[in-house]
Amino acid sequence: MTLPRDYRGQTCALARSMEIVGERWTLLILRDAFYGVRRFGEFAAHLGVPRAVLTDRLATLTGAGVLERRPEPGTGRREAYGLTPKGVALWPAVRALTAWGEEFHPAEGGPRRVFRHSGDGAPLAPDGRCVECGASVPAGDVLVAPGPGLAPADPGDDPVTAALARPHRLLTPLITHAPAGRPTRGSRR
Repeated sequence: MTLPRDYRGQTCALARSMEIVGERWTLLILRDAFYGVRRFGEFAAHLGVPRAVLTDRLATLTGAGVLERRPEPGTGRREAYGLTPKGVALWPAVRALTAWGEEFHPAEGGPRRVFRHSGDGAPLAPDGRCVECGASVPAGDVLVAPGPGLAPADPGDDPVTAALARPHRLLTPLITHAPAGRPTRGSRR
């Protein structure tokens, strides 16, 4: 039995928010969008999400104005997804859920990815402030870097996993060229 998408009888803002971002896979799609994933195939390969589910989640996010589809420059028919200002406003929630997971459900070996202030390279505290300068760092000034728990690179890694093995500024395209072939294997996210 499929659960309904709405919370009938609930009139609070949290219930309305969950109708948009509360379905399985949605927050991971948003996380990847912050990382700079732009193309449908990249989301599919990195997340290992069924394509029909990904299509549905992307449609919900674009319909709600969290993501937008735009023609990818220089590719003709290809389209790319990008976060809108409404989507970027979700960064504190995505960051907070990540920090909560690191504190209460840590990965063996430590975090797979760490967030740093691009201005001074210092780590971010769980509340999003730079531990060095004390600034509240907006998503566009966050550098995501490999953490101690990230597994070594594997030749079979999908293009997103391979690109995330290097420090990268959030909200900038992670892969700037179309991959040569469709990856057949999911990642170790």
